[in-house]
Amino acid sequence: MKLILLGAPFSGKGTLARKIQSDFNLVQISTGDLFRENIKNGTEVGNLAKTFIDKGQLVPDSVTISMLKARIANEDCKNGFILDGFPRTVQQAEALENLTKIDAVVLLDVPFDEIRRRALGRRTCSKCGEIYNTSSYDKTTCLKCGSPLFQRDDDNLETVNNRLEVYERQTAPLIDFYADRLFAVKGQDNPEDTYKPVKNFLEGKL
Repeated sequence: MKLILLGAPFSGKGTLARKIQSDFNLVQISTGDLFRENIKNGTEVGNLAKTFIDKGQLVPDSVTISMLKARIANEDCKNGFILDGFPRTVQQAEALENLTKIDAVVLLDVPFDEIRRRALGRRTCSKCGEIYNTSSYDKTTCLKCGSPLFQRDDDNLETVNNRLEVYERQTAPLIDFYADRLFAVKGQDNPEDTYKPVKNFLEGKL
């Protein structure tokens, strides 16, 4: 199964992806990880991507697609994969359609006011990277390792509003693009409540 997760920032795509990955034996692929891996390994497309990144420019879609093409050809993608963070635009989706057929798209539907609340309440462990939210955990130290929690600089209202504006302008049109294979689910505070209908939907696709 080839799957795309859609949703605004802070909608819970990462948490949902891990649950799907575990139950359906799918590989999670993020473009950020792809860039880092190819640059670290000094691949041709990695070096090309680095020339744009070093200049503070966006990596062209053609370069990203080349990386993705090589990645999904690996043996671990034989059973399928989850794309998280790509495509972000209709143009990228069209390029992806020429590369491979996507079976299903899951949209995490979370109101923007709820997203702002989640973003401003997010706290990250300074040592192990575990993420908490003040709405459900009001301590200042990590449950796992006891290290101090901190609020990231970009978890502020201005940055979150900018990211939501970009999402609405560039990525939300993908909802119509993938209407024929889209499943929308309310992104609940309890990840299990979000996952149950998604799991039922995906099992029906097998």
